[in-house]
Amino acid sequence: MSFIEIRNLCHRFPDGTLGIDGIDLSIEKGEFVVIAGKNGSGKTTLLRHLNGLLTPSNGEVILDGMSVGQDPRRARRIVGMVFQDADSQIVGETVYEDAAFGPENLKLDREAIRQRVVNALAVVALERLSEQRPHILSGGEKRRLAIAGVLAMEPEVVVFDEPFSNLDYDGIRQVLTQMLTLHKVGKTLLVTTHDLEKVITHADRLVILFEGEVVRNGAPADLLEETENFGVRQPCAARLGGEVPSWLD
Repeated sequence: MSFIEIRNLCHRFPDGTLGIDGIDLSIEKGEFVVIAGKNGSGKTTLLRHLNGLLTPSNGEVILDGMSVGQDPRRARRIVGMVFQDADSQIVGETVYEDAAFGPENLKLDREAIRQRVVNALAVVALERLSEQRPHILSGGEKRRLAIAGVLAMEPEVVVFDEPFSNLDYDGIRQVLTQMLTLHKVGKTLLVTTHDLEKVITHADRLVILFEGEVVRNGAPADLLEETENFGVRQPCAARLGGEVPSWLD
């Protein structure tokens, strides 16, 4: 069995709108998977089932051998989510306090919390700003702080929902660098985007959603020519027949 097994997953919202419909997807431990689709394709809805933020209308998510519905608290320890709006995730008065929020809720002792926060801030290169107030950080720094808050929970899976939205070039490079660092140390990464240009060259797999269904699933190089059939812009280099370069080159 794969580390994440999504089986016939469906979600219908209270107003009757069908968000996702019959999704089957397997994700291996340590994979870097990009989930692409135009706005409204079901990307965020799918992600929110991975740690029990949404309850499926039908189907289930099996996370490391156990259904998310059986133990949502366990799922939230395994799967950390970095939301599109970093400000919505920032709750602390200082950078340090914000990164400590999750471990404190786990009722860890003070030294264990300190060690987790120090490690998480070091990974995202924010340790020198630990006493800074979050509201004065740049967009890229806020996104990195949101990542640190997730990392302090020590999840095995890190999920990024449209991580490059509203960031300038430097902010994009900062966040992408953190992603690659996490992947290098063995974290499983899931990244949703409608803009493949920034991340696809680093992904192991591309999954395309369209109207709530998985319509393509495979190696990125094999699928890039088809993306615009489903409302996802093809990277310029791929359109010209070349390899998509990294934004970190």
